[in-house]
Amino acid sequence: MTFAPVDLSSLIKSYDVRGIVPEPFSPTVARAIGAAFATVIVIPDAGEAGDATPSDVTKAAGRPRVVVGHDMRDSGPELVAAFVSGLTDAGIDVINIGLCSTDGLYHASGTYDVPGAMFTASHNPAEYNGIKLCRAGARPVGQDTGLTRIKELAQQYLGHGLPGPATQLGSETQRSTLSEYAKFLRNLVDLSDIRPLKVVVDAGNGMGGYTAPAVLGTAANLPELPLEIVPLYFELDGTFPNHEANPLDPKNLVDLQKAVVEHGADIGLAFDGDADRCFVVDEQGNPVSPSAITGLVGLREIAKEKAEGREVTIIHNLITSRAVPDFMQGAGAKTVRTRVGHSFIKAQMAEHDAVFGGEHSAHYYFRDFFFADTGMLAAMHVLAALGEQEHPLSAIADMYEPYVASGEINSTIEDVDAARQRVIQAYVEEKGAGDVEVDELDGLTISHWHSHPQWWFNLRASNTEPLLRLNVEAADEDMMEKVRDDVLGLVRGE
Repeated sequence: MTFAPVDLSSLIKSYDVRGIVPEPFSPTVARAIGAAFATVIVIPDAGEAGDATPSDVTKAAGRPRVVVGHDMRDSGPELVAAFVSGLTDAGIDVINIGLCSTDGLYHASGTYDVPGAMFTASHNPAEYNGIKLCRAGARPVGQDTGLTRIKELAQQYLGHGLPGPATQLGSETQRSTLSEYAKFLRNLVDLSDIRPLKVVVDAGNGMGGYTAPAVLGTAANLPELPLEIVPLYFELDGTFPNHEANPLDPKNLVDLQKAVVEHGADIGLAFDGDADRCFVVDEQGNPVSPSAITGLVGLREIAKEKAEGREVTIIHNLITSRAVPDFMQGAGAKTVRTRVGHSFIKAQMAEHDAVFGGEHSAHYYFRDFFFADTGMLAAMHVLAALGEQEHPLSAIADMYEPYVASGEINSTIEDVDAARQRVIQAYVEEKGAGDVEVDELDGLTISHWHSHPQWWFNLRASNTEPLLRLNVEAADEDMMEKVRDDVLGLVRGE
């Protein structure tokens, strides 16, 4: 069978699949990606080397399996069914866990030690869907670890037809893993003896409304915790009728901030659409930066490892506050700075056997969670840190936010290279390279941190749009605003 050709370059990105349904992301495309995933990842990981074909499945070491789940988007079940058919035609058995958060999918992949596929578009609007793919044990699949080849092969299948079915077709079984997931997390952080806390949780009509009652409540038949949960938008609704499930945008935190103050709560938690990220609001309704959460959770993990006499490594991306490596190194840990993006961080987590990793976007990674990201486990650590002592969250957060950050500022630029060159000329060539440190680990980072006044900034181009993303941090607000405004003027040609 030959399908109409579809250009997958805008759909399959650096570390996931993401696009509008039904065009370009149709069930036909999902089936082709499923077949390509089987060929590139599943069958080779089960015992073969290099690209395989369905007939190779019977030669693999054991019967290959894949775990598949989806979020609350209406398009999910149809896309999953098509993807599953691409797998079962290739002789792959599928464990379909149905509704789940992305970290719930990672838990299943790690627990069963099988590759996985999570159908979600995370925080994107309702018309989008996507796939986050992983190898067995929740190991990442990104552009350098199989996703590029999957795109090439899926493109080939769409143009010339899928390969013939395997000699023995795979099967599909349904299984709910929510209770297993909740129990697993409960065993990692003990919240049973903390002081009583009132917690407002904004699920944004996303998967946090499914996982929070199970993990923090009694929906998974687990013992009751000393938590009073005030739910906001727990109803699963992929049209996001109340606000976008993107807590990185301040406007989507307004309802949570208001509810925390009105209810006299100790803390507010906001999850994105697939609930793999968690944002925190203090008792005054003020957001706590993801860098501060990285510092708080990182120090808890370091203390646990040091108590066992182990060396500790912490991963952080280059956008996180300079306070993060300061705190981590001060506590005796090694720190590794990495690019932005979950597939890159997960690879570094595994390579360095890191106990914890954090990103400015509120992705938090744990060795105890298969080196994968989980917003719920991060939230549990924050609840434990808050509940184990009597100070309010605002006082604790202040300890971890000694510097001033701009947050991410996007500029639409037609000629990204020219804008970048204007910044290099002003900050490196005219001022002299000896005054600043320059690196290109991910975009352009220019730093004046080791002498006064202290500041740094990073410019990163979008992979899919004519955008430049600016992040600035400085020792005080005046300097942050000065650098921010100067760089924005250069970028925008003002």
